[in-house]
Amino acid sequence: MKSIFQHIKGDRAIWAIVTVLAIFSFMPVYSASTNLVYVVGNGSTIGHLIKHVVLLITGFAVIYGVHKVPYRYFSGGSALMLPIVILLLIFTMAQGTVIEGANASRWIHIPFVGIGFQTSTLAGLVLMVYVARYLARNKEKQIQFKDSLLQLWLPVGLVLLLVLPANFSTTAMFFTMILLLVFIGGYPLRYIGYILGMGLFSLLFFILVAKAFPDAMPNRVNTWQSRLESFSKSEGAESYQVEKAKIAIATGGAIGKGPGKSVQKNFLPQSSSDFIYAIIVEEYGLLGAILVVFIYFLLLFRILITAKKATTIFATLMVIGVGVPIVFQAMINMAVAVNILPVTGQTLPLISSGGTSIWMTCFALGMILSVSASKNETEETILDDNPLDILHETID
Repeated sequence: MKSIFQHIKGDRAIWAIVTVLAIFSFMPVYSASTNLVYVVGNGSTIGHLIKHVVLLITGFAVIYGVHKVPYRYFSGGSALMLPIVILLLIFTMAQGTVIEGANASRWIHIPFVGIGFQTSTLAGLVLMVYVARYLARNKEKQIQFKDSLLQLWLPVGLVLLLVLPANFSTTAMFFTMILLLVFIGGYPLRYIGYILGMGLFSLLFFILVAKAFPDAMPNRVNTWQSRLESFSKSEGAESYQVEKAKIAIATGGAIGKGPGKSVQKNFLPQSSSDFIYAIIVEEYGLLGAILVVFIYFLLLFRILITAKKATTIFATLMVIGVGVPIVFQAMINMAVAVNILPVTGQTLPLISSGGTSIWMTCFALGMILSVSASKNETEETILDDNPLDILHETID
């Protein structure tokens, strides 16, 4: 056991928090998967649990492998990966998939594995590192808005534009996190105002085009509209999910009904993914609900500590860029479950079932741990990175 810990580097508190979240997720996923088994008719509860455990084990393997990589590789790597991500998004949009009769153009299937891969989650990770790279490389320069439009905002805008038709909530989260990151990175405030205005105008233009040509992007704007209407008027399919989630939360009480004793899991769609927090509250009560929130905020605290201790600007910005969205996504998921926000489709990181979310969250955590494990990187080694040199080093 001691030899295993010798190979684990970085912030031990983050390792512990992630392990606690992963182990805690076993019972809620096992319990909530009864909906998939008896209502949807998909697999068995043990099968869903085993799949979840395997995904978490591979996720921890991803954390371990990534945290061993010097974080300076991620800087140039983001520049190499960005064109690949854009091509993947175009491919995903072009072919899409249909899941249970619904258009799910945010997914592609991984051959031979049988798991859907959500390309937008990879895109978000690469995009955050790319923005951190740009800000770090231009920290000492006078940023010109015209130059930054081409170098920074064109790639950002292209990725967001490709994600938007299939997933508005993810696009909005990426855009918010990027604005936060450029603000922290010292990007001129008036330019941020310009970008915010351009982003809102682009969204309005997209909605108008989608309304004018409904066959080009079927159901997307209508889906957003129906979710907002059901949130405000308590009508529709989304309202049904929220009502069942509210019943689960209301009947949980202070200490809950006990592990595996949820009733609403049998009626609540997406009980093992989007609405798993409602099942947690029903089974573990107010104490369980507060504990989960506390653990995520503890993770946020350790992420910010890692960012503060980082020895380079790029490391600080990268940790914030890939770390804060994990907790932000968790807050969105829990806010939806308690009916503070309309239904978004965001999962609860490391607790909800789902392969892509777990893997990308683990990749981000590995990058953060790589920074916390590094003591020798300097600003010069990061700023002088060349993507082709990094590719050459990796191949060698």
